[in-house]
Parts: sequence; C-alpha cells; structure tokens
Amino acid sequence: MFIPPVGYLNAPKWTGKSLMPDPDRAALVTRAFEEFATGRFTKEEVLDSITRSGFRTRAGSTMNPQSFGRMLTNRLYTGFIDMPHFAVSRRGDFDPLVSDETFYRVQAILQGRIQVVGPHLRSRPDFPLKGLVRCADCGRPLTASWSKGRSGRYAYYHCWRQCRAVNVTKAKLEGAFSDELERLQPTPGYMRLVKDLVLRAWRERTVEVGRDAADAERSAKAIQQKLDRLDEAFIYAKAIDLDTYERQRDRLRQELTFTQIDKHSVELEKFDVEGILAFAERVLPRAADLWVQASLNQKQRLQQLFFPDGIAFDGKQFVRTAVTTHAFNYLTCADDSENQVASPTGFEPVFWP
Repeated sequence: MFIPPVGYLNAPKWTGKSLMPDPDRAALVTRAFEEFATGRFTKEEVLDSITRSGFRTRAGSTMNPQSFGRMLTNRLYTGFIDMPHFAVSRRGDFDPLVSDETFYRVQAILQGRIQVVGPHLRSRPDFPLKGLVRCADCGRPLTASWSKGRSGRYAYYHCWRQCRAVNVTKAKLEGAFSDELERLQPTPGYMRLVKDLVLRAWRERTVEVGRDAADAERSAKAIQQKLDRLDEAFIYAKAIDLDTYERQRDRLRQELTFTQIDKHSVELEKFDVEGILAFAERVLPRAADLWVQASLNQKQRLQQLFFPDGIAFDGKQFVRTAVTTHAFNYLTCADDSENQVASPTGFEPVFWP
C-alpha cells in the first residue's frame, strides 16, 4: 500500500480519490508552506512554529529538520504525482494542500533564486540594533553587552576588541537610530509623487511580467512535450534503453522544475509592487514611531526593510550614504529627468507639499 506523505491519508475507495487531507495535519502543512513562502522565516522557525501548534508525524513524534526540508520540496502537496521509478508524472485525483504559486515560491527561496527579507533575529533581545549597525572604521557589525558600574549595570554597543572605534550607550545609539528614521518621513507631496510613480511602474512591470510568464509557460509546455515523447519512445516503442531513458528524463525534469520556478517567480513579482505601495503609504510616514513601539521581532523586520545592507556609525553619528531601503531603491529606478525621487543629499527627499 502506498504510504502518503504527512498531511494526507489514503482515501476510502467510495470517494473516487486516492488520497484525502489528514484532518489533524493538513492545515499545518499548508501553513508551513505559506509561512516559509513569505520569506520572513527560516525553515527552523517555521518548523518550530507548527510543532508548537501540535504538528506531529503519524508516529506521534516531532518532525526533524531533515524530514521537514524534504517535505518542503515534495511536489505531491500541489496535487501532482512524480514517481520516477514507474515513469509516472501527472496531476493526481486528490485535492492539493498547497497552490502551485506557493510551492514554486518556496522552491525559489530554497534555491536562493528570490531575494527575501528575513527577520535576522539575534539572541540578545536587549539589543535590537546588534548586527545591523556596523562600525564606520572597520566595517564590522557592532556587538553589544552589559557593563557593571558603581551604581548599576549599563548597556553598550561597541566594536570588536581589535578595533574599538565605537563604544556608545544603548540609549544614545537607539535614540540616534530613531532620529534617522524620522528623517525618512516624507511630506504629503512626496507621498503623492511616490504613489503616482509606483502605479506607473506597476503598469509597466505588469506588461513585462505577462511577457515573461508567457515565455516561461511556452518553455514548460515544450519540455513537457519532450518528456511525453521520451515516455512514448521508452514505454511503448521500446526505442531506447533504460539508462538513456532515465538520464534524459532526469535532465528534462530538472529543466521543467527550473522553468516552473521562473514562471511563478515572475508572476509573483507584481505582488512585490503592491507591497512597496503599501509600505510607502503606511510605513514610511511613521517609521520612527513604529520602531520605538515595536517588539524585538518587529523592530528587526523594520530595520531590514529600511536598511537591508546595514548602516554605518562612526561613534558620534550615522554615516549618510545613498538611500538603502528596498522601496526607495525601487523608486530610484523609476526616476526620470522631470521627477527626481531620491534626494542627492541622502535620505531627506527634496519635496514640499
């Protein structure tokens, strides 16, 4: 009897289906794929999250990381059956737990083909800027620690012992960082321009995405036709030997997987533009307040959004560089000679309401 993967059960014959969702595990399998597809969590974090929600193997044990990694690459969860040893590759007669879009985004993330924004969590909740802010002298990320003084303990961010160019109190550095976020807050006039530029770029990108997705779809169909002809040559015509068949089949299946990843990746890019617009409208005008009030996890996600490459500190102030947020980088690409989005002076946009 076929043993289905975690999340499915063998279905009774009267249902007319081979598999059915496991009522105890299917929803958590779906959640695992969807959470990892956001790009905000590591595999370990997702596994820990669903484990704490009661996810177990059919034997009642917790799933190990290796098995979880294999689960995330199992195409059967999309309702597609791949059984190389039996030359079977077709859509199944059962309901998928994961959409094709989510599955292929997960594959793209696993292979590093999509840039994602992770939480970059640190082990010290007292120091949210640890690892983000780097020393302007040596370029290394600052570390942090508590120091014992005469009247109590004091928190400091500092560079490593080999450099020591930076040694600043937690209150001063985090206050300066909040001030830096204040400078990112745009005027109403700037926000109107942001929205217009993003919408214009969105329309242009939608046309490109449509073309790219159509090209990828044509490539996927062509590869699938080759696979079908290969199956026919081996199974029915007996025109090729087993070794040749397996070698060509594996090569074509790998090409097909990469093509499907590319197809779903370009389709998903248009949602990234939606995210940029929501980011610009809701987050930019109150970035400093959000950061001050946020939890550690939320702080670090905001930091990564605004400064994906980190930010340098020289011991007294942050070193101004070109705009580093994903949103501003995107908008810079949409600049034209009449509307200069990013100010050449740094973070502060040169616009008035």
